[in-house]
Amino acid sequence: MAAGTWYITSYFNRPKFVRYPAFGIDIPVNYDIHGIDVSRHQAVIDWQDVKAMQIENVKIGFGFMKATEGIESVDGRFRKNWFEAKKAGIPRGAYHFFNARKSGKAQAENFIETVNLEKGDLPPVLDVEQIRGTSVANLQQRVGDWIKVVEKHYKVKPIIYTNADFYENYLAGKFDDYPLWVAHYLVKNKPRIKRNWIFWQHNETGRVNGISAFVDFNVFNGDSADFNNLLIKD
Repeated sequence: MAAGTWYITSYFNRPKFVRYPAFGIDIPVNYDIHGIDVSRHQAVIDWQDVKAMQIENVKIGFGFMKATEGIESVDGRFRKNWFEAKKAGIPRGAYHFFNARKSGKAQAENFIETVNLEKGDLPPVLDVEQIRGTSVANLQQRVGDWIKVVEKHYKVKPIIYTNADFYENYLAGKFDDYPLWVAHYLVKNKPRIKRNWIFWQHNETGRVNGISAFVDFNVFNGDSADFNNLLIKD
């Protein structure tokens, strides 16, 4: 995953949003691959129902799930989600919710002890969206430590998840070589961020068969060949 190879949506090629009552939200339909991210807050998920849902050309093509948080917490639904998503044939990814006050290395070990990535899985994700009163320098140091440990272990560049403002204020210029999953809601063109991005979380109130709660919706910024190239090969 070399730097500078991530895909950019042209400013003049704005997404076309279509309202789908079954999904409960407007969806940018000129992206090919749509997905969700979940945690214990979605409770029990029927991943077979998630996989089976398709409205016109829109279906769930990947699922990220929370694995760990901080230095010792494991999401209560992770192991079930991890197993059931794979069983249903949905490409899966795991993320760690970062605590800016704790050691990045210790948090990386928590993730590594919990998540066994296999061929066909998405790269590991670091969800960093709170500074929690620490300094920018300390935040960046700890994020960098997490990324180095995880990249060395899995031999793949981790994805950074955050919102557009947080990235610009606290991470820009330090982690631009890493693929970005950006959260930016209530917009009708593209995420308001200058750098390249690979996933866009565009809504947090979607509905999917098999999930009783609201769920975050995302798109992948590329085609099926690009997506397959992103998946872990070994």
